[in-house]
Amino acid sequence: MSDRIHPQIASREATQHILKAFHLRASKRLGQNFLIDGSIVRGIVEAAEIAPKDKVLEIGPGIGTLTQGLAEAGAEVIAVELDKKLPEVLAHTLSGYDHVRIVQGDILKVKLPEIMGDGSFKVVANLPYYITTPILMTLLERRLPITRIVTMVQKEVAERMTAPPGGKDYGALSVAVQYYTEPEIVLEVPPESFLPAPEVDSVVISCRVRETPPVRVQDEKLFFRVVKAAFGQRRKTLSNAMKGAGFEKAKVLEAFEKVGMDAARRGETLSLAEFARLADALV
Repeated sequence: MSDRIHPQIASREATQHILKAFHLRASKRLGQNFLIDGSIVRGIVEAAEIAPKDKVLEIGPGIGTLTQGLAEAGAEVIAVELDKKLPEVLAHTLSGYDHVRIVQGDILKVKLPEIMGDGSFKVVANLPYYITTPILMTLLERRLPITRIVTMVQKEVAERMTAPPGGKDYGALSVAVQYYTEPEIVLEVPPESFLPAPEVDSVVISCRVRETPPVRVQDEKLFFRVVKAAFGQRRKTLSNAMKGAGFEKAKVLEAFEKVGMDAARRGETLSLAEFARLADALV
Protein backbone atom coordinates (compact mmCIF):
# COMPACT_ATOMS: atom_id res chain seq x y z
CA MET A 1 0.00 0.00 0.00
CA SER A 2 1.16 3.50 -0.75
CA ASP A 3 1.23 6.32 1.80
CA ARG A 4 -2.35 7.48 2.25
CA ILE A 5 -3.10 10.73 0.43
CA HIS A 6 -6.39 11.43 2.23
CA PRO A 7 -7.92 10.40 5.53
CA GLN A 8 -9.72 7.07 5.23
CA ILE A 9 -13.24 7.51 3.86
CA ALA A 10 -14.34 4.14 5.29
CA SER A 11 -15.45 5.37 8.71
CA ARG A 12 -18.76 6.58 10.12
CA GLU A 13 -17.35 10.03 10.91
CA ALA A 14 -15.77 10.63 7.48
CA THR A 15 -18.84 9.35 5.66
CA GLN A 16 -21.23 11.49 7.70
CA HIS A 17 -18.99 14.52 7.11
CA ILE A 18 -18.98 13.96 3.32
CA LEU A 19 -22.75 13.38 3.18
CA LYS A 20 -23.39 16.55 5.20
CA ALA A 21 -20.90 18.65 3.21
CA PHE A 22 -22.54 17.72 -0.09
CA HIS A 23 -26.14 17.59 1.21
CA LEU A 24 -26.45 13.91 0.33
CA ARG A 25 -28.70 11.14 1.57
CA ALA A 26 -28.54 7.45 0.77
CA SER A 27 -30.98 6.86 -2.09
CA LYS A 28 -33.38 3.96 -1.47
CA ARG A 29 -34.28 4.01 -5.16
CA LEU A 30 -30.65 3.38 -6.11
CA GLY A 31 -30.10 0.92 -3.26
CA GLN A 32 -27.34 3.00 -1.67
CA ASN A 33 -25.70 1.86 1.57
CA PHE A 34 -22.33 3.48 2.23
CA LEU A 35 -19.53 1.23 3.51
CA ILE A 36 -18.01 2.57 6.74
CA ASP A 37 -15.73 -0.32 7.77
CA GLY A 38 -12.09 -0.02 6.72
CA SER A 39 -11.38 -3.70 7.47
CA ILE A 40 -14.05 -4.73 4.93
CA VAL A 41 -12.51 -2.44 2.29
CA ARG A 42 -9.12 -4.05 2.93
CA GLY A 43 -10.73 -7.51 2.77
CA ILE A 44 -12.28 -6.77 -0.64
CA VAL A 45 -8.99 -5.43 -2.02
CA GLU A 46 -7.15 -8.52 -0.72
CA ALA A 47 -9.80 -10.87 -2.14
CA ALA A 48 -9.37 -9.24 -5.56
CA GLU A 49 -5.59 -9.72 -5.22
CA ILE A 50 -5.00 -6.17 -6.41
CA ALA A 51 -1.45 -5.49 -7.55
CA PRO A 52 0.01 -2.16 -8.70
CA LYS A 53 -1.10 -1.27 -12.27
CA ASP A 54 -3.99 -3.77 -12.21
CA LYS A 55 -6.85 -2.48 -14.33
CA VAL A 56 -10.07 -2.46 -12.31
CA LEU A 57 -13.67 -1.67 -13.21
CA GLU A 58 -15.56 -0.50 -10.15
CA ILE A 59 -19.35 -0.40 -10.34
CA GLY A 60 -21.12 2.14 -8.15
CA PRO A 61 -18.25 3.94 -6.37
CA GLY A 62 -20.65 6.03 -4.27
CA ILE A 63 -18.54 8.59 -2.39
CA GLY A 64 -15.29 6.75 -3.16
CA THR A 65 -14.89 4.48 -0.13
CA LEU A 66 -13.86 1.31 -1.95
CA THR A 67 -12.32 3.31 -4.80
CA GLN A 68 -9.85 4.79 -2.31
CA GLY A 69 -8.84 1.32 -1.12
CA LEU A 70 -8.27 0.17 -4.71
CA ALA A 71 -6.29 3.31 -5.56
CA GLU A 72 -4.13 2.96 -2.45
CA ALA A 73 -3.26 -0.58 -3.59
CA GLY A 74 -2.02 0.88 -6.89
CA ALA A 75 -4.90 -0.13 -9.16
CA GLU A 76 -5.84 1.84 -12.25
CA VAL A 77 -9.53 2.31 -11.53
CA ILE A 78 -12.35 3.16 -13.90
CA ALA A 79 -15.47 3.66 -11.80
CA VAL A 80 -18.95 3.77 -13.36
CA GLU A 81 -21.53 5.66 -11.28
CA LEU A 82 -25.24 5.94 -12.05
CA ASP A 83 -26.07 8.75 -9.62
CA LYS A 84 -25.54 12.05 -11.46
CA LYS A 85 -24.83 13.91 -8.20
CA LEU A 86 -21.83 11.81 -7.24
CA PRO A 87 -19.12 12.54 -9.86
CA GLU A 88 -18.75 16.03 -8.35
CA VAL A 89 -18.39 14.49 -4.88
CA LEU A 90 -15.88 11.93 -6.16
CA ALA A 91 -13.81 14.68 -7.79
CA HIS A 92 -13.35 16.05 -4.27
CA THR A 93 -12.99 12.86 -2.20
CA LEU A 94 -10.58 11.26 -4.69
CA SER A 95 -8.61 14.34 -5.70
CA GLY A 96 -4.93 13.48 -5.92
CA TYR A 97 -5.51 9.92 -7.12
CA ASP A 98 -4.51 10.45 -10.74
CA HIS A 99 -5.06 6.78 -11.68
CA VAL A 100 -8.80 6.94 -10.98
CA ARG A 101 -11.31 7.85 -13.70
CA ILE A 102 -15.02 8.39 -13.04
CA VAL A 103 -17.59 7.62 -15.74
CA GLN A 104 -21.17 8.73 -15.13
CA GLY A 105 -23.59 6.23 -16.62
CA ASP A 106 -25.57 3.00 -16.33
CA ILE A 107 -23.31 -0.07 -16.18
CA LEU A 108 -25.90 -2.01 -18.21
CA LYS A 109 -25.73 0.55 -21.02
CA VAL A 110 -22.17 1.92 -21.16
CA LYS A 111 -19.82 0.50 -23.81
CA LEU A 112 -17.36 -1.29 -21.57
CA PRO A 113 -14.86 -2.32 -24.29
CA GLU A 114 -14.46 1.37 -25.18
CA ILE A 115 -14.17 2.45 -21.55
CA MET A 116 -11.78 -0.31 -20.44
CA GLY A 117 -9.59 -0.43 -23.55
CA ASP A 118 -7.41 -3.39 -24.44
CA GLY A 119 -6.33 -6.14 -22.09
CA SER A 120 -7.88 -7.98 -19.17
CA PHE A 121 -9.33 -6.36 -16.08
CA LYS A 122 -10.91 -7.16 -12.72
CA VAL A 123 -14.35 -6.08 -11.52
CA VAL A 124 -14.80 -4.89 -7.94
CA ALA A 125 -18.12 -3.60 -6.67
CA ASN A 126 -20.48 -2.93 -3.81
CA LEU A 127 -23.54 -3.59 -5.97
CA PRO A 128 -27.06 -2.35 -5.25
CA TYR A 129 -28.80 -5.55 -4.19
CA TYR A 130 -31.89 -5.01 -6.30
CA ILE A 131 -29.86 -5.26 -9.53
CA THR A 132 -27.04 -7.64 -8.58
CA THR A 133 -28.08 -10.55 -10.81
CA PRO A 134 -28.69 -8.56 -14.05
CA ILE A 135 -25.30 -6.84 -13.69
CA LEU A 136 -23.40 -10.08 -13.01
CA MET A 137 -25.07 -11.94 -15.86
CA THR A 138 -24.49 -9.06 -18.29
CA LEU A 139 -20.78 -9.00 -17.44
CA LEU A 140 -20.41 -12.76 -17.82
CA GLU A 141 -22.56 -13.29 -20.91
CA ARG A 142 -20.73 -10.58 -22.85
CA ARG A 143 -17.48 -12.56 -22.59
CA LEU A 144 -15.50 -9.50 -21.59
CA PRO A 145 -11.81 -10.07 -20.74
CA ILE A 146 -12.54 -10.16 -17.00
CA THR A 147 -10.28 -12.32 -14.83
CA ARG A 148 -12.13 -11.92 -11.53
CA ILE A 149 -15.29 -10.38 -10.09
CA VAL A 150 -15.26 -9.51 -6.40
CA THR A 151 -18.47 -8.00 -5.15
CA MET A 152 -20.60 -7.36 -2.11
CA VAL A 153 -23.93 -9.16 -2.42
CA GLN A 154 -26.86 -10.13 -0.26
CA LYS A 155 -25.98 -13.33 1.62
CA GLU A 156 -28.88 -15.33 0.19
CA VAL A 157 -27.84 -14.40 -3.37
CA ALA A 158 -24.28 -15.58 -2.67
CA GLU A 159 -25.66 -18.85 -1.30
CA ARG A 160 -27.58 -19.32 -4.56
CA MET A 161 -24.47 -18.52 -6.61
CA THR A 162 -22.38 -21.15 -4.80
CA ALA A 163 -25.11 -23.79 -4.19
CA PRO A 164 -24.49 -27.41 -5.21
CA PRO A 165 -27.24 -29.44 -6.92
CA GLY A 166 -30.06 -30.86 -4.82
CA GLY A 167 -31.09 -28.02 -2.52
CA LYS A 168 -33.58 -25.16 -2.62
CA ASP A 169 -30.79 -22.59 -3.22
CA TYR A 170 -29.65 -24.31 -6.44
CA GLY A 171 -31.15 -22.73 -9.54
CA ALA A 172 -30.48 -21.07 -12.88
CA LEU A 173 -28.21 -18.47 -11.22
CA SER A 174 -26.11 -21.25 -9.62
CA VAL A 175 -25.64 -23.02 -12.96
CA ALA A 176 -24.80 -19.83 -14.86
CA VAL A 177 -22.32 -18.47 -12.29
CA GLN A 178 -20.62 -21.86 -11.91
CA TYR A 179 -20.49 -22.34 -15.69
CA TYR A 180 -18.62 -19.06 -16.18
CA THR A 181 -16.70 -18.76 -12.89
CA GLU A 182 -15.42 -20.43 -9.73
CA PRO A 183 -17.38 -18.61 -7.00
CA GLU A 184 -16.34 -18.51 -3.35
CA ILE A 185 -17.75 -16.60 -0.38
CA VAL A 186 -14.73 -14.90 1.19
CA LEU A 187 -16.05 -12.46 3.79
CA GLU A 188 -19.17 -11.97 5.93
CA VAL A 189 -20.20 -8.34 6.34
CA PRO A 190 -22.43 -7.33 9.28
CA PRO A 191 -25.16 -4.69 8.75
CA GLU A 192 -23.33 -2.20 11.00
CA SER A 193 -20.57 -2.00 8.38
CA PHE A 194 -22.89 0.27 6.37
CA LEU A 195 -24.58 3.62 6.70
CA PRO A 196 -27.52 3.22 6.77
CA ALA A 197 -27.45 -0.37 8.02
CA PRO A 198 -29.33 -2.66 5.61
CA GLU A 199 -31.98 -5.08 6.86
CA VAL A 200 -30.23 -8.04 5.21
CA ASP A 201 -26.97 -9.90 5.78
CA SER A 202 -24.19 -9.27 3.27
CA VAL A 203 -21.12 -11.16 2.10
CA VAL A 204 -18.25 -10.59 -0.27
CA ILE A 205 -18.05 -13.18 -3.04
CA SER A 206 -15.05 -13.76 -5.29
CA CYS A 207 -15.75 -15.22 -8.74
CA ARG A 208 -12.63 -16.29 -10.61
CA VAL A 209 -13.61 -16.27 -14.28
CA ARG A 210 -12.88 -19.59 -15.99
CA GLU A 211 -10.78 -19.65 -19.17
CA THR A 212 -12.99 -22.51 -20.38
CA PRO A 213 -16.31 -23.71 -18.91
CA PRO A 214 -16.22 -26.87 -16.76
CA VAL A 215 -18.46 -28.68 -19.27
CA ARG A 216 -18.42 -28.70 -23.06
CA VAL A 217 -21.69 -28.04 -24.83
CA GLN A 218 -22.47 -28.12 -28.54
CA ASP A 219 -24.92 -25.21 -28.36
CA GLU A 220 -24.52 -22.80 -25.44
CA LYS A 221 -27.82 -21.01 -26.12
CA LEU A 222 -29.66 -24.33 -26.06
CA PHE A 223 -27.85 -25.33 -22.84
CA PHE A 224 -29.08 -22.19 -21.06
CA ARG A 225 -32.55 -22.58 -22.57
CA VAL A 226 -32.77 -26.03 -20.96
CA VAL A 227 -31.50 -24.62 -17.64
CA LYS A 228 -34.01 -21.76 -17.73
CA ALA A 229 -36.84 -24.19 -18.51
CA ALA A 230 -35.77 -26.52 -15.69
CA PHE A 231 -36.07 -23.83 -13.04
CA GLY A 232 -38.93 -21.85 -14.56
CA GLN A 233 -41.47 -24.22 -12.99
CA ARG A 234 -39.66 -25.89 -10.11
CA ARG A 235 -42.63 -27.96 -8.95
CA LYS A 236 -42.87 -29.75 -12.27
CA THR A 237 -40.75 -32.68 -13.40
CA LEU A 238 -37.96 -31.61 -15.73
CA SER A 239 -39.62 -33.16 -18.80
CA ASN A 240 -42.92 -31.38 -18.10
CA ALA A 241 -41.14 -28.10 -17.37
CA MET A 242 -39.30 -28.36 -20.71
CA LYS A 243 -42.51 -29.13 -22.59
CA GLY A 244 -44.11 -26.13 -20.87
CA ALA A 245 -41.20 -23.99 -22.08
CA GLY A 246 -41.81 -24.91 -25.72
CA PHE A 247 -39.64 -27.98 -26.25
CA GLU A 248 -41.24 -30.63 -28.44
CA LYS A 249 -42.60 -33.52 -26.32
CA ALA A 250 -41.28 -36.37 -28.47
CA LYS A 251 -37.83 -34.78 -28.76
CA VAL A 252 -37.64 -34.24 -24.98
CA LEU A 253 -38.50 -37.87 -24.20
CA GLU A 254 -36.06 -39.06 -26.84
CA ALA A 255 -33.28 -36.94 -25.31
CA PHE A 256 -33.91 -38.35 -21.83
CA GLU A 257 -33.78 -41.89 -23.21
CA LYS A 258 -30.62 -41.12 -25.18
CA VAL A 259 -28.70 -40.00 -22.06
CA GLY A 260 -30.30 -42.62 -19.79
CA MET A 261 -31.92 -40.04 -17.50
CA ASP A 262 -35.22 -40.38 -15.63
CA ALA A 263 -37.70 -37.92 -17.18
CA ALA A 264 -39.40 -37.58 -13.78
CA ARG A 265 -36.37 -35.89 -12.20
CA ARG A 266 -36.59 -32.26 -11.18
CA GLY A 267 -34.24 -29.58 -12.44
CA GLU A 268 -32.59 -28.88 -9.09
CA THR A 269 -31.16 -32.44 -9.01
CA LEU A 270 -29.11 -32.08 -12.21
CA SER A 271 -25.42 -31.18 -12.19
CA LEU A 272 -23.84 -28.95 -14.83
CA ALA A 273 -22.55 -32.08 -16.59
CA GLU A 274 -26.04 -33.60 -16.69
CA PHE A 275 -27.56 -30.39 -18.06
CA ALA A 276 -24.83 -30.40 -20.74
CA ARG A 277 -25.54 -34.02 -21.72
CA LEU A 278 -29.27 -33.38 -21.93
CA ALA A 279 -28.83 -30.21 -24.00
CA ASP A 280 -26.44 -31.96 -26.38
CA ALA A 281 -28.99 -34.77 -26.86
CA LEU A 282 -31.49 -32.15 -28.08
CA VAL A 283 -29.19 -30.76 -30.79
